Amino acid sequence: MAQDEFAIIERYFSSIGKPAGNIALGIGDDAAVVDVPPTEQLVVSMDTLVGGVHFPLDTSPADIGHKALAVNLSDLAAMAATPAWFLLSLTLPQNDADWLHQFASGLSQTAETFKLQLIGGDTCQGGLSISIQIAGLVPAARYITRQHASPGDLILVTGELGNAALGLAHKQGRIDLPQNLQAKCLLALNRPQPRLELVPFLREHASAAIDISDGLQGDLAHLLKASGCGAKLEQLALPVNDWIGQQGCYDYALAAGDDYEICCCVAATRRNEIDSWNRGHPDCRLSIVGEITRSGYFLHDGERLIDLDNAQGYQHFD
Repeated sequence: MAQDEFAIIERYFSSIGKPAGNIALGIGDDAAVVDVPPTEQLVVSMDTLVGGVHFPLDTSPADIGHKALAVNLSDLAAMAATPAWFLLSLTLPQNDADWLHQFASGLSQTAETFKLQLIGGDTCQGGLSISIQIAGLVPAARYITRQHASPGDLILVTGELGNAALGLAHKQGRIDLPQNLQAKCLLALNRPQPRLELVPFLREHASAAIDISDGLQGDLAHLLKASGCGAKLEQLALPVNDWIGQQGCYDYALAAGDDYEICCCVAATRRNEIDSWNRGHPDCRLSIVGEITRSGYFLHDGERLIDLDNAQGYQHFD
């Protein structure tokens, strides 16, 4: 039997996530009502994923549900915020019960994992598009921005770079990945892991941070502009898989999107704290990939120094 938009919301989305103490009124009214503790601030972000642009149209609905929420959680991680709640706007080409069930399942599992609640949203018909507005909490004045990097700071990134871009290129037939890398890179593409475990480290040690959604060189350029600084990156220090290193295909790590790792800046005097973090968090290892400078933006590649002043990441309107 056909379902209208209210039936869809009631059946698939009314109970996603665990009720939180700061939600006074959730799904079911014209708007939600949220309490903000007096000692904390609200950090709010929004991302839209469009079918055929941010994910291949044959991506599983459960993976789409996960990714839609995960990329927003990555923004909160970069700001050192703890997830609290989110809103969902879902545009569908058709009312497909099986698709909706799988999508809601992937979304729900991720919401449960990261302990946040869906408190409202909207559904309508059109080209496949998912928009999520997410909110998190941070102790007053403890949020991290792109604005306070200083010359001499170390530039760090989490995890490995370039895997998601390799997964997409392989899926599209542009490259042929070795068998032992295919599953890893497709998982990075479809199931990015927001680095929320890094939040306490950022609050204690980071001067600036940004999530890597459109490629390291372009996203770091945004941080440098906000901080009024320059940088020098070391290509051989980039955390990449062996295939990228052997093939010399560092563009996948520098200029491609979909990593959803965190790039942060930390004073050089905090090397012991970085080492301590890495010993305790091998799955979210921090790699030193460069240094903040007073001006200029360069990549050191063996004998060459490449000017990145006009560096860009993924662009929607080329």
